[in-house]
Amino acid sequence: MKTLIELYDDYPIKNVLATLTFSPDECILVCPSVISEDKEMKRSLRDFYKYRGSKVKLTFVPVSLNDALKTERVLREVLDSHPDCAINISGGTDASLFATGEVTGDTPVFTYSSKKETFFEVKNAPFARGMVPDVHLDVASSLMVAGGTLLPGRADNAELGNRTEQIDRLFNVFTKYRRIWNAQISYIQKVSSSEAGNLLAEGALTEKAGGRVVTADTQLFQALADAELIQDLEVAEDSLRFRFPDETVRFWLRDIGAVLELQVYRACTASGYFDDVVLSAVVNWQSGELKSDSVSNEIDVMAVQGVKPVFISCKTSEIHTEALNELSILRLRFGGYFSRAILVTSGVASKNRAAMRNRAAKLGIELIEWEDLKLDKLINRLRDQDT
Repeated sequence: MKTLIELYDDYPIKNVLATLTFSPDECILVCPSVISEDKEMKRSLRDFYKYRGSKVKLTFVPVSLNDALKTERVLREVLDSHPDCAINISGGTDASLFATGEVTGDTPVFTYSSKKETFFEVKNAPFARGMVPDVHLDVASSLMVAGGTLLPGRADNAELGNRTEQIDRLFNVFTKYRRIWNAQISYIQKVSSSEAGNLLAEGALTEKAGGRVVTADTQLFQALADAELIQDLEVAEDSLRFRFPDETVRFWLRDIGAVLELQVYRACTASGYFDDVVLSAVVNWQSGELKSDSVSNEIDVMAVQGVKPVFISCKTSEIHTEALNELSILRLRFGGYFSRAILVTSGVASKNRAAMRNRAAKLGIELIEWEDLKLDKLINRLRDQDT
């Protein structure tokens, strides 16, 4: 097969998986004109193949896939000019599939089952029979497929591998003081600075922080000191003073959600299940750098297993419908049904959260609650439920 004819699919990975598996010289993407005229999308797909080291020639052929007659005419023209080709019908519409059946003749035709994660021969395509694609994406390339770009986030992922023991100690402290954590982090924000090089924190024992009056819990701060997450702790009758060991730990202790995000990242990497994991993945919805009109989102933790992206949102507060909707939109935009969406919360499962659970289930979002946040349980929950 020198040429692969691909019927466009709304779920990004299905437009590239066969090309990555069978390595044709040219991939002809038969697609709606809105796709063939989208310069950003076309550039992103070409950047994707270049990033993957593929030299495939990418050609876009516009047609309405809901118009069987026009699709049939376009396919005949492509087949006449490309004798050594095959057609992947994993994507497309009912009309385009009907058109394909009218024109293929002896041309090899195959498809892909996302449920069984296997290619299947439709006719004259023994090379696709039972073929399981050995394709492994990273986070950056999984976003490129959908026309997005991974940008630097708040975390230095290269450094985190050397801080697993610190992350474990931080989560252990959080486990003991979970109920007061958010207020105490607000207190730390009040008495410390985010200025580069300034690691000193000091203030009154009681401060107005986060819109409320907060008194420092001295037992929590002693626990942080015992865990070597703060240094030189001094507690007086009406004041508190300490020093952060470095700017990374300072960031962790000034960000309310950091502890949960770090625990999820830790579990993803410790599982050995994912090909790539990124903490604080900022995605630009368009390819390239952020512009004034760009749309971007930060994903707390993003991972990829094979070709399946996993979008994970972490909440140490109550979960609202907006958070579920945002996660669902991100999942559909950049992965579709190939992907997973997971919401991790430090909240305890209770009857009054039934409505939230039902909403998550309807959106296809997996929910992980407090009872499953210890490392071993969390690893099991993060592994694909179908394996």
